[in-house]
Amino acid sequence: MKTLTALFTASILTLTTSIAHARDLGPDEALRLRDAGTIVSFEKLNATALAKHPGSTVTETELEEEYGKYIYQIELRDPQGIDWDLELDAVSGQVLKDHQDS
Repeated sequence: MKTLTALFTASILTLTTSIAHARDLGPDEALRLRDAGTIVSFEKLNATALAKHPGSTVTETELEEEYGKYIYQIELRDPQGIDWDLELDAVSGQVLKDHQDS
């Protein structure tokens, strides 16, 4: 029983730590960061993502702070109806992840 309790406690601590290192930023905070020049404009981030998948449309975006870094998450749908998930470094505009949504 002690082993089960220890495993459960470790799982909760891991989950809590993961949650503490990523948080969604609201529109007001995102605009403040953009206006301060801390992050790249949303237009430029969207253009970078769309250049990876020409003809696609943006279906969803989100700005998060993960481990002290600003990450712009964007979902696209290409002309063939395939969904793509991309993550960009919101400070540099560099594409960090680009994969087909499954």
